[in-house]
Amino acid sequence: MAAKYVYFFGAGQAEGRAEMKNLLGGKGANLAEMTSINLPVPPGFTITTEVCTEFYKNSRNYPAGLKDEVQANLRRVEELMGKKFGDPQNPLLVSVRSGARASMPGMMDTILNLGLNDTTVQGIIAQSRDERFAYDAYRRFVQMYSDVVMGMNKDLLEHILERKKEERGVKLDTDLTAADWKDLVAKFKSKVKETVGEEFPEDPQAQLWGAIGAVFGSWMNPRAITYRRLNNIPAEWGTAVNVQSMVFGNMGDDCATGVAFTRDPSTGENYFYGEYLVNAQGEDVVAGIRTPQPINKVNGESELPSMEEVMPECYQQLVGIRGILEKHYKDMQDIEFTIEKGKLYMLQTRNGKRTAKAAIKIAVDMVKEGLIDEKTGVLRVSPSQLDQLLHPSLDPKAKKTVLCKGLPASPGAVSGEVVFTADEAEAEAKIGKKVILVRVETSPEDIHGMHAAQGILTSRGGMTSHAAVVARGMGKCCVAGCGGINVDYGTEQFLSGNVTVKKGDIITLDGSTGEVMLGAVPTVPPQLTGDFGILMEWVDRYRRLKVRTNADTPHDSKVAREFGAEGIGLCRTEHMFFEADRIAAVREMILAEDLEGRERALAKIIPMQKGDFIGIFREMKGLPVTIRLLDPPLHEFLPQEEKDIEALAKSMKVSPQALRNKIEFLHEFNPMLGHRGCRLGLTYPEIYDMQVRAIMEAACELTKNEGYSIVPEIMIPLVAVVEELKRLRENAIRVCEEVMAGYGVKIDYLIGTMIELPRAALTADEIAREADFFSFGTNDLTQTTFGLSRDDAGKFLPFYVESNLLPEDPFVSLDQAGVGQLVKIACEKGRTTRNGIKLGICGEHGGDPSSVIFCHDIGLDYVSCSPFRVPIARLAAAHAVLIAK
Repeated sequence: MAAKYVYFFGAGQAEGRAEMKNLLGGKGANLAEMTSINLPVPPGFTITTEVCTEFYKNSRNYPAGLKDEVQANLRRVEELMGKKFGDPQNPLLVSVRSGARASMPGMMDTILNLGLNDTTVQGIIAQSRDERFAYDAYRRFVQMYSDVVMGMNKDLLEHILERKKEERGVKLDTDLTAADWKDLVAKFKSKVKETVGEEFPEDPQAQLWGAIGAVFGSWMNPRAITYRRLNNIPAEWGTAVNVQSMVFGNMGDDCATGVAFTRDPSTGENYFYGEYLVNAQGEDVVAGIRTPQPINKVNGESELPSMEEVMPECYQQLVGIRGILEKHYKDMQDIEFTIEKGKLYMLQTRNGKRTAKAAIKIAVDMVKEGLIDEKTGVLRVSPSQLDQLLHPSLDPKAKKTVLCKGLPASPGAVSGEVVFTADEAEAEAKIGKKVILVRVETSPEDIHGMHAAQGILTSRGGMTSHAAVVARGMGKCCVAGCGGINVDYGTEQFLSGNVTVKKGDIITLDGSTGEVMLGAVPTVPPQLTGDFGILMEWVDRYRRLKVRTNADTPHDSKVAREFGAEGIGLCRTEHMFFEADRIAAVREMILAEDLEGRERALAKIIPMQKGDFIGIFREMKGLPVTIRLLDPPLHEFLPQEEKDIEALAKSMKVSPQALRNKIEFLHEFNPMLGHRGCRLGLTYPEIYDMQVRAIMEAACELTKNEGYSIVPEIMIPLVAVVEELKRLRENAIRVCEEVMAGYGVKIDYLIGTMIELPRAALTADEIAREADFFSFGTNDLTQTTFGLSRDDAGKFLPFYVESNLLPEDPFVSLDQAGVGQLVKIACEKGRTTRNGIKLGICGEHGGDPSSVIFCHDIGLDYVSCSPFRVPIARLAAAHAVLIAK
């Protein structure tokens, strides 16, 4: 049986359905579904994603039989519409649009009004009785086609259009006449011939196949590749192509086009939210060339007449469709519609992009409304989205200088240096600067700069503009349509009233109010209550994996507890050594010439370490705390700058040269693989003895004096062979028993190790004989497995990811095929020797959603991550359970 490559939809009948998104793409599947539930959808057909895959496999050639299928389905559209493609008297015009299975707003190409030429335009004039409309549609088609299919710089034709408006003394496209548009079509086609070296195609069939090829080709354009990389969308998925009968929103004042969301995509509030334009085509709404009007006055911000007022019958029909779509899809929908001569048509529905705040509110509200159950509500919120909620907002008490106010397109509060191009934003971000990307309006080509920037500010565009939709999807703060600023790319500045803001100046955006402020405005921590709390209750009900935090101070421990941490998975004691009140004693210990000198210095440090541990144990209130003994090499604690060396020499009453000699002696060419971790503990056992003593004294004091129940988990780092752990464990047990005897109390404690070397993973059955727990240090395990330095890999790792040499940065998301397999092997081997051994992960991967799911799948007991990522890990752990079911 021959493969089927084309699926038809129209007049209430569709060959596809919503569940076929992988084959038909999101747009095609939902056009079919809307047709099947009798919504007014212009007829058309979808060319499947399989064709895209074949297209690239076969050097951009189509599979056999495709052209015949397309022609057969085109005839079906002609029959339904009562028009003929390419007919001079009664021509059918079509749109050609992309449609990947994952929403990629604005990343790929679209062509409208296809089928127009010097002959068929006369048929459109006869049909519409509107010569101005016909030639406007024709010039739009030439502009789109020459850009998308013929590869011509679209600015060349835009310049011709601007000159025409200057000649006629008008500002808006709508002020041009039929004669103006007719003249522009001729000028456009002449410019195409001059620039591209070939005539603009007159044959509608040639136009159609040129457009289909261009849409498939756009799957591999730079912005689509960047978007896929940022959103983890596989290249092999491909895109579908949708060919659909045109309906026109620009045939007069009884026509319109618009974009709407069934709920507010920024806040999640349950009201119909959207924008429209009278006498406009779809691209006019998102481009921001004209100020969009609200579909209703629910939010009360716009003074422009709403669709509810201007077109009440169509608005009420749209309200009814809103209800149908939410009940059918059981999710917030992003819809596109066109009104032609008073008749409403649906052009798209898809699950709408939303902010984290909106995602949570919508999920909780829909559970309350009975549309979905709790499990579905948990799955509706992406773990990576939560990052938007877990960071500060503007301090309401702070002084601020408000320059102007735009639309609150995507919430959040950010400060940064102003830049005016996407390339600048990316370049500045790479060297660690925080930037705000300021544009008249963004386009899909700006995707890389939008990703790099802290926030986005545009002078044009509405709440459904490209900037707004993409920023919400990325979780970026965005203020759009800020008409109070005048952006000048040439001078790299923008004006707001009498204030000039230049490139490099700092501004602050508040995406929740739309305010743009001069300078940096202080922030306050997030308040996570209400719907967030309800969602996290559901999350904790379903997850199995425990979530701890990486914290080195009582303050960080407190923050993590507030975010729901169930203990500390990594307390890095070396961070305590760097504190100003103890670094001198640490340096004295390092530079001592004998054991006696080191012990004198360590005696100064122990009360400080003990105080740290008491504070952390108190904040954890009896929850488990894993404390890693000193890990980095000693030279890291010594000064490197000459002035600091001289100051230390003076305080220690030694010569600067003697100090330099000691620093030189301790210097290591590759400290990551040098004299650190357990190697330090073995050569200088008094250091680890001091730390174990501080831990146990803190635990015993709180147990004896304040009634705490504490089980300290003492972690020995960088073990490669079991004998290292065996000797250090014996030392630690000796100190623990001495301390408990001295306090007259008995407490349980665990001694384990961090698995961060491939040899340790491969010999985990041996190591487990001496370990009560394993904590996987996946940061170092990644370095040692790949042979990569995390500090240096930034010079080339982005190239590896962009070139698909690696699917993701292995320091961000766990390399499950390599590093992950070592973790899995170590777990399996460890359990064979010590049944019930406690297993956790404490590398930064503990806060990465896909890595958390992997940890669940291989049976770890917990993950540990930074405090602000604890809720992300909790939600990912719940997803791991629910997805598996």
